Amino acid sequence: MAKAPEGYHTVRRHIRRNPGTGGRKLSGWTIAALIAAVWLWSQLIGFGEATPAKTDTPQPSISASAGR
Repeated sequence: MAKAPEGYHTVRRHIRRNPGTGGRKLSGWTIAALIAAVWLWSQLIGFGEATPAKTDTPQPSISASAGR
């Protein structure tokens, strides 16, 4: 039987790729799950306390007198 090419080994008459060394890449589903988790977290918990917008209180007009 022929020797397996570089980067491969033979297991029970099948040629298999050698296990990779180094970190794994993130799959598309993993990235989508992370984005969904961040979105859900922001909807439920939020990214921080937002300061409430100041509501404009009605001011009396200049023509109204205070004595009446």
